[in-house]
Amino acid sequence: MKFFDEARIDVIAGDGGNGMASFRREKFVPRGGPDGGDGGRGGSVYAVADRNINTLIDYRYTRTFHARNGEKGASSDCYGKGADDIFLRMPVGTVIRELETNELIADLDEDGKTVMLARGGRGGLGNIHFKSSVNRAPRKRTLGEEGERRSLYLELRVLADVGLLGMPNAGKSTFIRAVSSARPKVADYPFTTLQPNLGVVRTDENRSFVIADVPGLIEGAADGAGLGHRFLRHLSRTHLLLHLVDLAPLDPAVDPVRDALAIVDELRKYDAELFEKPRWLVLNKVDLVDESERAQRIADFLATYGEVERHFEISALKGEGCKALTFAIQDHLDAQRARIAAEAEAIAQANAAAAQAHDTEADNEESSTPEER
Repeated sequence: MKFFDEARIDVIAGDGGNGMASFRREKFVPRGGPDGGDGGRGGSVYAVADRNINTLIDYRYTRTFHARNGEKGASSDCYGKGADDIFLRMPVGTVIRELETNELIADLDEDGKTVMLARGGRGGLGNIHFKSSVNRAPRKRTLGEEGERRSLYLELRVLADVGLLGMPNAGKSTFIRAVSSARPKVADYPFTTLQPNLGVVRTDENRSFVIADVPGLIEGAADGAGLGHRFLRHLSRTHLLLHLVDLAPLDPAVDPVRDALAIVDELRKYDAELFEKPRWLVLNKVDLVDESERAQRIADFLATYGEVERHFEISALKGEGCKALTFAIQDHLDAQRARIAAEAEAIAQANAAAAQAHDTEADNEESSTPEER
């Protein structure tokens, strides 16, 4: 199945049915009075996050989704039938925006999350609602409301804990194959990865994280070179970035430090928030460097590259250093999750204390006498 991570669609909710203006006409029932029923509600359009879907291909060619209109009211106090709602199933991680204004409509970041995209119109009122003591035979009714219409832009951002950055052939796909069960394509030419790949890394029976491999960047990606910035959106939800660098390029004219700094510059141009994420440097293919030169080459690289939060030396092909790296990532993520949970707990306790203080103050005010007040 082809991978599509963006689409443009139109959603049209159903119109409400018109109300009915009619009168009861039966033998032996003079002046039967009004009996026109209400119209039915139009169908609404909803989006539902489904973890079993991983691409927006369903919205690549079918771009208009129209809910049915509600039925009109009938005589004999019969109400029109409401139309069924329609549910559009989308991958978890889909961001939905208004096409023209770019306004955020919904972020489907949890499986099963349901969001209304277009509300169906309400049905019109029949003339039974307008009878009164001074108007025994009302001929008034109302028409059904029109359903909402929207043009939407769908953008898929995969959910992963860790994202891989690097030049083409830096070894990102080889690394994800080494640490997970994912099997992305690996070859000796650039841009073998043409779509994001996800892999689950298990460090223990109950400890794991998800890692995302995206197509490589090259210098000038901000201007559309290579595959450009198209896939960087998939790293926006990650908590940690791994910047893989080929320490032993086949072409001696290639400078690994220059390439690494070019990636950092492209990241800064794309998104300041993504640039500020924790980013670790991973020097790959150290097995291709002679052991007598390895320590000096790494020291020279780090001295020229500049300050880094943490750095690791691995050989993704042979698995050297990968286990230590994955355990360090797991510890970092666990600490981050614990910190987030502690902050959420502190906020919840503060809110509970404020609510309790407010209730106590209200009880004291109610129990006080008018003179005390």
